[in-house]
Amino acid sequence: MTATPDTIVHLLRHGEVHNPDGVLYGRRDGFHLSDLGNQMAHRVAASIGDRDIVHLRSSPLERAQETSRPLAEARGLEIVTDERVIESTNQFEGISFGEGAMTILKRPRLWRHMWNPVRPSWGEPYKQVVARMMAAVEDARAAAAGHEAVVVSHQLPIWITRLHVEKRSFLHDPRSRQCTLCSLTSLHFVGDRLTQVSYSEPAGDLIPVKDRKAPFSAGGAPEEQRP
Repeated sequence: MTATPDTIVHLLRHGEVHNPDGVLYGRRDGFHLSDLGNQMAHRVAASIGDRDIVHLRSSPLERAQETSRPLAEARGLEIVTDERVIESTNQFEGISFGEGAMTILKRPRLWRHMWNPVRPSWGEPYKQVVARMMAAVEDARAAAAGHEAVVVSHQLPIWITRLHVEKRSFLHDPRSRQCTLCSLTSLHFVGDRLTQVSYSEPAGDLIPVKDRKAPFSAGGAPEEQRP
């Protein structure tokens, strides 16, 4: 039987980004939440704002900071900006992925980055991502001991952290990630021991169908084009 957790650290993915060109924005500045993304952030604040959340930290990127604000206001919390929970680096940053995987197949100059999907060869090593994310999680756990904390980050760092704590392989299909927009991947601790991982989607009904399994949020498509 799983012991009752005394501390929970929720990893919250940011909301939808205004990105009409479908750019893999990575760590680039200037990518803000769309109107729908702001609605998602407020939905999360309304859904979990009455929980025992006493600590809030966020990636420095605009989309994460903007996702944090409604919850910070609801709970009266300061947002602790933490570089360790930032998006992963990626050699494909800045490229429009309007054609999905076909974008890479049609650009031979990109193929040289695809030789090792386990590391991965096209970006920040997964082990490095896990090390920085888990260090931030531990600090959040300590800051919220006996209560709950929220860490606002990005899909890949959150998913790789989950694979790590569940002792699963890092090798995966990005379309299989269970980490939709404004979802919560919750790490339950008894003392300093992780005992359970749970997942929820407070804004799940707001997510456009096309974004549910997207490796990144294309975002920003005109409302009339959304299913």
